[in-house]
Amino acid sequence: MTAVIHRIRMMSIIQTVGHSQDEKKANHERIVEIAAARMRQSGTEAPGVAEIMREAGLTHGGFYKHFSSRDELVAEAAEHAFAASARRTDDALDGAGDPLAAFADFYLSAAHRDGAADGCAVAGLGPDAARGDERIRAQFGAGVQGYLARLEHMLGSREDAVVALSSMVGALLLSRAVDDPELSEEFLAGVREAVVTAR
Repeated sequence: MTAVIHRIRMMSIIQTVGHSQDEKKANHERIVEIAAARMRQSGTEAPGVAEIMREAGLTHGGFYKHFSSRDELVAEAAEHAFAASARRTDDALDGAGDPLAAFADFYLSAAHRDGAADGCAVAGLGPDAARGDERIRAQFGAGVQGYLARLEHMLGSREDAVVALSSMVGALLLSRAVDDPELSEEFLAGVREAVVTAR
């Protein structure tokens, strides 16, 4: 009987440990996702740890159960942001008869302009990447190379891909920065047209 009770207690402890590990993993992922959104919206310096933890529904003190430093969180959040950007691009191109037009329409849309928090990590993190540590710069470089590879495949040349990516990122940044809605749309529509007709 004692052995049965002991076994039941051990199973309960194992289940509790497993549950708390699952909860810790879910909390970790939520923190990273929130940080990635805030960074794309406001840059890597803007979101404070306390703000991110509060939004995640966690205490500030719990931060160090997940990360050794804010820099570690920033690096993980940047990695998450680039992976999310790649997935959104895949979704935009899925089943498209004209992948270049689909990409330009998605990237240079009002929805993308207005949705910085879940938008392109190149545009969102670009201003801070040059000042970032090696890990962030490496992720940024890989993200840029990923976009260039897609565009080179669509346009047929690396040179055209470089021009198209530079134009699209620049147009997106400018469309977000100006306070004139017509000028904002002019940047998006003009570059969209230029990219699609550049073939």
